[in-house]
Amino acid sequence: MKILLINGSPKGKRSNSLKLAYSFIEGFKNGCTDNEERESISIDELHVASMEIAACKGCFACWQKTPGVCCIKDDMQTVIEKLIEADLILWSFPLYYFNVPGILKNLIDRQLPMSLPFMSSKQDGYGSGSHDSRYDMEGKRHVLISTCGFYSADGNYDSVLRMFDHFLGKGNYTTIFCGQGELFRVKELSARTDDYLATVKCAGSEYAMTGTISEETEAILHTLLYPRDVFEKMADASWGISKTTGEKEPDDLVFTRQMAALYKKDAYDGKERVLEIHFTDLDHTYQIRLSKTGSEVFTDGSLSSTTRIDTPFTVWSAISRGEIGGAEALGKQMYTVSGDFSLMIDWDKFFGSTSGVKQTEKAPQNTIEQKKPSMMTMLIPWITFWIAVSIHPEIGAVITLLVVATIPFIMRKYNFVIWDQLSMAAVALLSVAANITGNGALPTNIGYLVFGLFWLLSCLTKEPLCATYVKYNYGGESAHQNPLFMKTNYILAAAWGVLYVLTAVWTFLLKKAGFGNVLILVNNLIPALMGLFTAWFEKWYPARMARGKRK
Repeated sequence: MKILLINGSPKGKRSNSLKLAYSFIEGFKNGCTDNEERESISIDELHVASMEIAACKGCFACWQKTPGVCCIKDDMQTVIEKLIEADLILWSFPLYYFNVPGILKNLIDRQLPMSLPFMSSKQDGYGSGSHDSRYDMEGKRHVLISTCGFYSADGNYDSVLRMFDHFLGKGNYTTIFCGQGELFRVKELSARTDDYLATVKCAGSEYAMTGTISEETEAILHTLLYPRDVFEKMADASWGISKTTGEKEPDDLVFTRQMAALYKKDAYDGKERVLEIHFTDLDHTYQIRLSKTGSEVFTDGSLSSTTRIDTPFTVWSAISRGEIGGAEALGKQMYTVSGDFSLMIDWDKFFGSTSGVKQTEKAPQNTIEQKKPSMMTMLIPWITFWIAVSIHPEIGAVITLLVVATIPFIMRKYNFVIWDQLSMAAVALLSVAANITGNGALPTNIGYLVFGLFWLLSCLTKEPLCATYVKYNYGGESAHQNPLFMKTNYILAAAWGVLYVLTAVWTFLLKKAGFGNVLILVNNLIPALMGLFTAWFEKWYPARMARGKRK
């Protein structure tokens, strides 16, 4: 399998369209399931911008004087040779004035030696008649890959399609046309553009396997990178020119306008917000008003801010490029936040990707999609044990064992973690002990101790117990890089651990002192109060640390 990639962009290897072409090729390789076929793939790249290909003179010497050979001695002969040899030809180019760039048009014009001079009866494309090929070009496949600077590719490639219909034949090629092409060079938007490139890769894989791109993938490829209004705001801001004065704007103001353009007004919750950003290294302050109608940038400081970020511009731009996580940088106090911290917690809700790209990998049929771990998987056995065994040791133990046995079925849709497994094992053993001895007091007290030790021991691991369950709300495994998240959960895990160890101690002492009748109230009220403390602390502590207060 010989693949010929023709990069017709004047930007050469800096081409945005070329990024799509490379993703397609990567997917194509992955789609070749046969090892021999994959190993036989060879890829030739022709970057037209770095080649010498003059314009056709229209002299027809290649038809009359030297049939099949152009009189112009440049790199076009190499192109023709590779076109003849190739099995799959990828045409990669940006849209210039509703057609291919001039340098690529020269290459297309210079294919004349590949045609015979005689008129053909074939009615390919829109045909008014064409010329037969001098060479056997049957069986060759063609894919057109292109980006443009419009918000959408739809309706802007008419001239391109008409031209390729004529010389390739209508329906004899596949297209991947993407609007908003300039966004692929913006590192700050890589999360969204990488999603699209992943879909192009999927398209390449499908093309290798079936010779076509599925309707589902086609639909995703036609999904706008960003809504029209968002794209146009970012595009306008990218020029770095003030609409009012016509003067060049500072880079950090351009950046702020582009960030403001990403605001998702659908996330408006009835509360108008003013985000104030102070770039400490430049001593520039900008305000972004977030309302139900959209976002607006102010440079005069005329608004009262609800959330303020003090950050070096270098840090904030690095965060936007994905070079460092925002939460990680905040935890290291590379920037600080004051005011309403909820905006930072819900940042992705207001400024996150508007990606329409779906996951292209499908789960095998007849498999149950696993949900994120649930703390209830761990808690249900313990709660059942403490209540049931306290009421009646023997019967309560049997009930608890039945609950433990049914948990794998009740919670089968959830992923089980080590704390779920340890809890079920510990509760089962304690229930057996209670049933055999007929004594529920000692096993329940030991249960408090074991439960508390679980929390405390987890503080010695890379992931405290509570983080195991809630990390999925903070980016999953990436939450480990969030110091604020980890510190908060280590403190809470330690607090819950100490609480239940102490519960074991005071339960023992109160029973020994003859005050066992108050334990039901105490052992239920204090955890409830601890739950309220947890809900308050997980919001208060990160906000406090974000303000730069370590103590």
